[in-house]
Amino acid sequence: MICNICGTKEATIHLTEIVNGKMAEVHICESCAEEKGTEFKTYFNFGDLLAGAADAEGVSGGTGKKITLVCKDCGMNYEDFAKNGRLGCAGCYAAFQKPLAALIKQVQRSNYHVGKKPSRIPKGTRNIHDLRQLQEQLRKSIQTEAFEEAARLRDEIKQAEEKLKKGKKAKGE
Repeated sequence: MICNICGTKEATIHLTEIVNGKMAEVHICESCAEEKGTEFKTYFNFGDLLAGAADAEGVSGGTGKKITLVCKDCGMNYEDFAKNGRLGCAGCYAAFQKPLAALIKQVQRSNYHVGKKPSRIPKGTRNIHDLRQLQEQLRKSIQTEAFEEAARLRDEIKQAEEKLKKGKKAKGE
């Protein structure tokens, strides 16, 4: 998204304001934000968000006392993660699995990723995207030998392909 002020740089700050039931969005690059004298970074600090959520989570072993979780690979503890908002290594994901799962669910409203598509993409493009996803799921099902799931996906793919063909014929392609 391009900055609304300079119109040239990539916007990194996105503000949404609702006034009298009407929503207005402003997209600003960092240099324009600095020129305007507004320090947007002070309003939202991801590290502070994580620290607050981590404190609210209260990692305990059922005794009421906090347990200090430490990654065996890099030596980082959970409190350090809460302060800086970054994990030290891949092993941290396993070491902090339980509090991270709760934290991710709190921040993202879900503990797994379901994908994202732009809401304004044309119907034909959306159908092609859905077809590709189905084909990828079919490939994975075959690899894991989940043949009942693969058969269901095969049928869905056939329906999606027919839908695409009908759409192309309607357009006269």
